Amino acid sequence: MKRILVTGIAGFIGSWIADALLRRGDTVIGVDNFNDYYDVSLKRNRVNKFVNKCIIHEIDISNYQKLEQVFVEEPIDQVCHLAAQAGVSYSLKNPFAYEISNNMGTLNLLELCRQNKVPSFVYASSSSVYGANKKVPFSVEDNIDKTISLYAATKRYNELIAYTYHHLFGLQCIGLRFFTVYGPWGRPDMALFKFTKAIFEGRSIDLYNHGKMKRDFTYITDVVDGVLSAMEKNYPCEIFNLGNSTPIELNRFVEVIEKELGRKAQKNLLPLQPGDVPETFADIEKSRKMLDYEPKVKIEEGIKKFITWYKEYYKIPGRQ
Repeated sequence: MKRILVTGIAGFIGSWIADALLRRGDTVIGVDNFNDYYDVSLKRNRVNKFVNKCIIHEIDISNYQKLEQVFVEEPIDQVCHLAAQAGVSYSLKNPFAYEISNNMGTLNLLELCRQNKVPSFVYASSSSVYGANKKVPFSVEDNIDKTISLYAATKRYNELIAYTYHHLFGLQCIGLRFFTVYGPWGRPDMALFKFTKAIFEGRSIDLYNHGKMKRDFTYITDVVDGVLSAMEKNYPCEIFNLGNSTPIELNRFVEVIEKELGRKAQKNLLPLQPGDVPETFADIEKSRKMLDYEPKVKIEEGIKKFITWYKEYYKIPGRQ
């Protein structure tokens, strides 16, 4: 059993990871600022499932003094750093939120790991770091000097500063590039949640790149398996892709949602957004070999599970 600090514990991925760690018997210390980037009640309800089984500090990781107090009060064996200001589009409107949370917050955690001799730091990166990369599938060996969103740039910074702390201080650092994670308790600003809500409410949905964008949609339980495996390994410093390795065109994605809801979507076909990429596609051979990672959930099953949760959570009766 370990004592594990999970940052972003009220987030989509963070809450699933915390629940899985608690189920296997670890002690979880959670940190989250419960900000209002999206519905705070959803965040609180995520942690309500296990709030009595762990310790949660409601603080911002960019506040060094408050974060330092957590390390002083709580013996920590490992950090699983999932907190971040999320969203590519929002980074165009509020870049400073990303600098403060993603960059300063990550630096604070690395420095506190160094000072408190926490040996292992597992952290979230993103498929967005591949940016304008033309080669698919995206490999962790690819050159990624051409990030095209502010969000992606902060995630690349996280990888660079983690490597630096490994090189200088011997901190074990494992970075995980997530590819469009979806499933129950997901984020309201992501496609599956937005599309489902809009179709239920009879509103139109925006399909960028005229619906021809492809995304490597990855179901949450597959991601949890990958994260837990990374946390159990003793690799000195590595980066892994956690994707499904099966890109799905957005038009096809919407078709599956329509079938599950028994409704047709009203579509606004729009050009590609600034900072967005036409396709993501994870090369997961390294993850297979070194993490025993093997995604299992296909898009039809994953969307069905999300919509089942959505109807239960928002108390929507039957098939409408």
